[in-house]
Amino acid sequence: MHVNRRTAIKGAVGGALAAGPFAGFTNAAALGRPGALAGTAVGSLVPVADERDGAVRLHLPSGFSYRSFHESSASDPAILPDGTRLPARHDGMGAFAGPDGSVLLVRNHEVNNPQPAFGPTKPYDKRGGAGTTTIQVTRYGEVQDAYTSLSGTMMNCSGGQMPWGAWVTCEETVNGPDVGPDFTGASNVPLQKRHGYVFEVPAGGLSDARPLRKAGRFAHEAVSYDPAEDVLYLTEDNFAFPSGFYRYVARKRRDPHRHLDRNGQLQMLAVKGTPQAHLEAHQDTTTVYDVVWVDIDEPDFEFPYTPGETAPTSNDTAINFVGDQGRAKGAAHFSRCEGQVFHDGVVYFTATQGGGPAMTGPDNRNGYGRGWGQVWAYDTRSATLRCVYQSESREVLDFPDNVTTSPRGTLVLCEDHDEGNYLRGLTTDGDLFSIARNVIGGAGNDEFAGSTFSPDGHTLFVNIQASRGLTFAIWGDWESIGV
Repeated sequence: MHVNRRTAIKGAVGGALAAGPFAGFTNAAALGRPGALAGTAVGSLVPVADERDGAVRLHLPSGFSYRSFHESSASDPAILPDGTRLPARHDGMGAFAGPDGSVLLVRNHEVNNPQPAFGPTKPYDKRGGAGTTTIQVTRYGEVQDAYTSLSGTMMNCSGGQMPWGAWVTCEETVNGPDVGPDFTGASNVPLQKRHGYVFEVPAGGLSDARPLRKAGRFAHEAVSYDPAEDVLYLTEDNFAFPSGFYRYVARKRRDPHRHLDRNGQLQMLAVKGTPQAHLEAHQDTTTVYDVVWVDIDEPDFEFPYTPGETAPTSNDTAINFVGDQGRAKGAAHFSRCEGQVFHDGVVYFTATQGGGPAMTGPDNRNGYGRGWGQVWAYDTRSATLRCVYQSESREVLDFPDNVTTSPRGTLVLCEDHDEGNYLRGLTTDGDLFSIARNVIGGAGNDEFAGSTFSPDGHTLFVNIQASRGLTFAIWGDWESIGV
């Protein structure tokens, strides 16, 4: 671990000034100025004791505080008030206004392999060990209540907040009794349902555990929602193959119960005039792409299989089934599309391993791409796409994953690699800086995940996603550091 590997980051790759929502993302170095926040957050994180027990788990800017809660593992689970043995692997998360000034967190648990469903609620699949838990917490991380809100799913990675007060959680898998084992090698025969869907979870309530099947069966990562157009955007994290960027277009406006339309059309992004554009490759960040959307004719699928026997269809075939339909019509290639957030008419999303050489085929050794990460921006109003940030090395930005935005528009990026992970801020001026560093003893390389601000902007909640999960509430003078 390189303890001091980031001491003078001034921005990696931005671009020339562009019109519209991309105008702020410029290359600070190319403009001949240092990062505007160098000397504050960059290289100036200090050890801070956890208010829960005094242990130092994070380095933060001076004057910031935090409290951790819900530390849990498979061998030593926390027990929630409803009797839930809390799963580990805390991942994506959304924050909503709760009663009496509290915050309601809906939190994913990315658990894979067939195993008994957790919690007392009726599960989607009795042999799916993932799902969501909901926590009522003060803005200082003091837990007031917690319970199971969805169970029986698999690999709930990230998701997205809906403006009507719901969390949409995503399964990052296509496991099911109709497909063969995934990368873990575990048999899918015990599963009772197909997986690879998104589910809606009301804040403060219980999910009906109904998958939104027409939004596709693929390795879903995250979603965001454009209320003006009633469109749900979806990312795909397909580790060893090309990934796509999708949208789900409602055929009618949301019903009176405020659920998403279940009869919409799934589409995949393509670059106008460039079929199968290799956007996983290193980008000229001054380039703005005109976008078209191609229909996915068969978003949901089931392969023939004999119950109780290993399915003849491979997991690799299944996980590419939806994306291959789009690419046959010219859809673009990305490398591991992960976190995304909607802000002021723009969808920002990360491509965790984008930015390296163009790929000519799958590479099962190192994901699909060979870069250190990209941040993309899709302008929903002009239907244009631009890579607004691109890391040139892991010393700058190392595999950006989950992302959220502050009330002032700064992006907060969660790193997910193996060499001391950071929370990073990316300002609208293109300046990259450090917000937090994981220094948990023996787990300092575990990824940050699920970053989300309380509705009043006071607290940043974030998870450590590992076999032993943990959630943090972090607070301080955000504006003073540019967040």
